[in-house]
Amino acid sequence: MKLLFIADITGRPGRWIVSQLLWGFKRKHEIDFVIANVENAAGGYGITREMCEKLFTYGIDVQTSGNHIWDRPDAHELLKEEPRLLRPANYPPGVPGQGSIIVPTPSGVPVAVLNLQGRVYMKEIDCPFQIADREVARLREQTPLVFVDFHAEATSEKQALAYYLDGRVSAVIGTHTHVQTADERILPEGTAYLTDAGMTGPHDSVLWVRPQDAIKRFLTGLPHKFQMADGDIKMCGVVIDVDETTGRSRAIERFRLDYDGRQSVREYFGLPPREVTEVDPRPVSPNDV
Repeated sequence: MKLLFIADITGRPGRWIVSQLLWGFKRKHEIDFVIANVENAAGGYGITREMCEKLFTYGIDVQTSGNHIWDRPDAHELLKEEPRLLRPANYPPGVPGQGSIIVPTPSGVPVAVLNLQGRVYMKEIDCPFQIADREVARLREQTPLVFVDFHAEATSEKQALAYYLDGRVSAVIGTHTHVQTADERILPEGTAYLTDAGMTGPHDSVLWVRPQDAIKRFLTGLPHKFQMADGDIKMCGVVIDVDETTGRSRAIERFRLDYDGRQSVREYFGLPPREVTEVDPRPVSPNDV
């Protein structure tokens, strides 16, 4: 089976390109299950209830996050009420929401998704390695297919966790830095790995920020409001081919897709023309995403 992971969806540009391309990508590549990191979906900071609901309608099955999930005032209630929206599992006991879930594919195959957050150069929360031991053991009682989104800053921490979990999970994919790395591989015991999946959003930017805003802060050292860039919009991520009986990955392929809306999605992916009775799932306007 094929799992699709969409890198950090950032702001309206990121939500827009997912709304346009995801349905065609799923058809073209015969995707069975979609996971996306959404912690930057609302202008780079957190996610709102409305955005969360819309992203599910675009074809996402589980939404993961990271340290920015707490940036919006309704995050606590949203995490309590929507189990398919995860926060890192290694936040202390009593924190709203959950860090893992098992969701079946349309054909009924259960897929476990585990969200963890690193500690190197980030807030000191519970140990992701020890929490992974507990969560992976519990999830594997129900399915061998376990996907891990490790939201972390340090490459060394991401690599170490991947080797630590090699053979126990199907994939460890890093998020947070917004810069896609080129080190995708299958580890010796069958775990797919990529240090960072990148960013789905405006790449003519400094990690989504307008370059002039980032430069001003670096030059002066003073607070300066960051605004969302809007150029060179890309959808980034990875496709992972997993043996559904063993949970071992057979292949991993990263992607970076450009799309400016000038070409139809069917032409973009080489799909056949729409049938008369078929409904186009895409929002009509960028304002609708």
